[in-house]
Amino acid sequence: MAAPVHSETSTADGFDDTATAVEKHPPGHITLLPGSGNHDHIPSPHDPGRPDLSFPFQTTNTEEGGFTDEYRTTSKTGYITADLALRPVPSHIQRLPSVLADPEKAIRLKQVKLVTWFENDPEDPRNWNNAYKWYITFVCALSVVSIAFATAIIAGDFGDVMREFEVSEVVVALSVSLMIIGFGIGPLILAPLSELHGRRPFWVAPFVVYIIFNIPCALAKNIGTLLVSRFLCGLFGSGPFALAGGAIADIWDNNERGFAVALFAAAPYGGPVLGPIVGGFIGETVGWRWIFWVNMIFAGVVACMCATIPETYAPALLLKRAKRLRLETGDPNITTEQELFKKSLKEIVVETAVRPFEMIATEPILTLMSMYASLIYGLLYAFFFSFPIVFSEGYGYNDGITGLMFCSVLIGVGLALFVTPRLEKDYLRRAAAKGGHADPEDRLIGMMIGCWFIPIGMFIFGWTSPPAVMPGGGNWVGPCSAGIPFGFGMVVLYFSANAYIIDAFPGYVASALAAKIVIRSGLGAATPLFITPMFHNLGNGWAASVWGFISLALIPIPFCFYRYGKWIRSKSKRAV
Repeated sequence: MAAPVHSETSTADGFDDTATAVEKHPPGHITLLPGSGNHDHIPSPHDPGRPDLSFPFQTTNTEEGGFTDEYRTTSKTGYITADLALRPVPSHIQRLPSVLADPEKAIRLKQVKLVTWFENDPEDPRNWNNAYKWYITFVCALSVVSIAFATAIIAGDFGDVMREFEVSEVVVALSVSLMIIGFGIGPLILAPLSELHGRRPFWVAPFVVYIIFNIPCALAKNIGTLLVSRFLCGLFGSGPFALAGGAIADIWDNNERGFAVALFAAAPYGGPVLGPIVGGFIGETVGWRWIFWVNMIFAGVVACMCATIPETYAPALLLKRAKRLRLETGDPNITTEQELFKKSLKEIVVETAVRPFEMIATEPILTLMSMYASLIYGLLYAFFFSFPIVFSEGYGYNDGITGLMFCSVLIGVGLALFVTPRLEKDYLRRAAAKGGHADPEDRLIGMMIGCWFIPIGMFIFGWTSPPAVMPGGGNWVGPCSAGIPFGFGMVVLYFSANAYIIDAFPGYVASALAAKIVIRSGLGAATPLFITPMFHNLGNGWAASVWGFISLALIPIPFCFYRYGKWIRSKSKRAV
């Protein structure tokens, strides 16, 4: 081996013949012995023990090459030698990468130079001007808002679509469900492509196709055209869901991106809430077809802004630099880990299309956290169908006024934006108190706070609506106000659950998040199809209460994982 590592007896029993125990700083980070190399420097805002969301998980053969801090570290020479840089995939059982376990291959790695950023490198996105980074963050969040907005804007005028095409409300609801299904499929394709070719091409090209497919939505002569076009809108419009979080991670290091991540966490939930507000007034005044023309205009403006986002993906930028340096120096050993250990197409397909489902079946932390967060996502779309029942049918309001009732959810989302950065500060404080490394379970504080607000909102909504409280005077305030605790709990809970999944599976972040997206899209797509019959058959009070009781039943999940999560992770093959 090129460099020795300390052994740690407390974990040595968990390793097999090809594995080795290592001294850990935070989980998954090997501390090299003094004299093992003067190769790198970790910038102060970066915590090497936390997952690197810029690492090309889906296209790098980590079983062969392992992990590296190449994309985050800086060096005086602009490169680090591969034998010192490579390390095991983070998990509680850390196996040496096969290239390091083979002495002959390990010796050859001494000649391989992995390109890094220089110290204070102007091409490093993390060193760009703060104002410019906030502009990129805003555009990333806005792009997610615009796509999420499109899913629910049609909910503002379901009635006219039903009457024109002479179909039931369940059939029209498919226009929402199919777009959400497209959101679930698209990132499975776009995420690995963006790792191979960089993020920038996929900010624009799929977005343009998405804009084009709004045209047949607006001009549809039958319900089939509308439904197929909405699915394609979801498929090609899913780019921001695949790219925005990574782009924010590219420009902000992991100890400085608190509010930026809070904005991104709120965007998928704030966007759909705006849809019925705008769609209701458009449908009420100029007709449902103009809903899609307005959405197309909004998407066009956002697409122009997305076109201004430069390439931010460190592996793509460093690969371009490596190719240039090879030409300039004639040294074939200059490369990046992604280029050195590139996966085959078959391996990429397995990583993106098989492993997420395998993890859903075998990782209880991932399954339960994803289901919990996805249930909340589904409940948001349930509101889009239950609000018209309460306010249009119960109070007799038109579509525009009914859409305004969603402002309460926006208020809750806004309140959550003040809380999520404080949760991040609390996490960093806990990490400092534990010697610089917090446990993944410390991420669950937000879930333990937010989980109570979901059932509160559902019970308020159900039992302040007709017939429990009949229309009259200011009685609309009751069901309308239910959106405030729901919106608050929704964002805080999702923010915390997402962070926990990332920290619990740092070596398999891409697959874990893909699994979450699949579950979220499935529940989000299914909910609109049965909410209206459910509220009509059970009544507003008991239909909302069913969801309230389900939410109550899920409350123990974050508390159980906070107490037993470390033990559960110790039984996992992939968790730290």
